[in-house]
Amino acid sequence: MSRYDGAITVFSPDGHLFQVEYAMEAVRKGTLAVGVRGTDCVVLGVEKKSIAKLQDPRTMRKIQMLDDHICVAFAGLTADARILINRARLEAQSHKLTLEDKASVEYMTRYIGGVQQKYTQSGGVRPFGLSTLITGFSPEGVPQLFHTDPSGTYSEWKANATGRNSKAVREWLEKQYTETAGEETVKLALRALLELVEPSSKNIEIAVVTKEGTKTLSNEEVDAVVKAIEEEKEAADKAKKDKAKRQAEEALASAAGNEMERDD
Repeated sequence: MSRYDGAITVFSPDGHLFQVEYAMEAVRKGTLAVGVRGTDCVVLGVEKKSIAKLQDPRTMRKIQMLDDHICVAFAGLTADARILINRARLEAQSHKLTLEDKASVEYMTRYIGGVQQKYTQSGGVRPFGLSTLITGFSPEGVPQLFHTDPSGTYSEWKANATGRNSKAVREWLEKQYTETAGEETVKLALRALLELVEPSSKNIEIAVVTKEGTKTLSNEEVDAVVKAIEEEKEAADKAKKDKAKRQAEEALASAAGNEMERDD
C-alpha cells in the first residue's frame, strides 16, 4: 500500500486512490452531523465538541451559511471546511452578481463537489478532509438536502448522517424515517443525534431551514425538545411494560381457568 499512497494522482493496482480513502477516514473521525428533510423545512443537527472554558464557542461552528438561503453542516477537518466554505460563498456572490439571481442549492452542491473532485486529481495538493450536508429550498419551493464527500461525489437525500458512527445513525434513520413537518422534523433529527450524543444543549447544535430563512435553536429550545423526547420515550416504555404485564396476567388467568375445568 505504501507504494501507492504517496501521491494523490497514482492509482493502486486494484483501483484505489488511497489519499481519498484516508480523507474519508478523517471524516469518519469527525463529529457527527445529521440532516433530515421534512415537508416544509430541513433540519441540520451537529454534535458540538467540548471546548476550553475560556474559548468563545462562536469560533467553532459546525453549521454555516453559504448564502441567505443555503445552509451547510460538515464533518471532518474544520480548517479545510473554512477554506471550502469561503470559496463557495464567493461563488454564490459571483453567481448573484453575474446572473442577478440567487444560486440554487443544487448549483452550490455541484460547485462544492467539483472543487472537492479537483483536489483528488491534481498534483501537489491533497483532498479536502470533510463531508458536507447542504440544505435549502429549490426555486419551486421544495426542501432539499444534499451530501458531498471528499471524492467530490454528491447526491440528494431525505435524511443522512456523516461523521463519527454515521453508518449506525443512517441505519437508524432508514428504519425510523417518515414524512414529517415542523417540530416533528426537529424531533426526528434530535432522536437520531441522541443515539450517540449526550442529551444536552452543551453537546448539540440544531438549525432549522425554512422558506423564511434559517433559525439556530437556542440552548433552552434544544433542552426543551430533548426533554419532550425523553418524556415521550418514558411514556412509550411505560405503555409497553403495562401491555406486557396485562398479557402476562391474562395468560395466568387463562391457565388458571383451564386448570379448574380439568379438575371439574
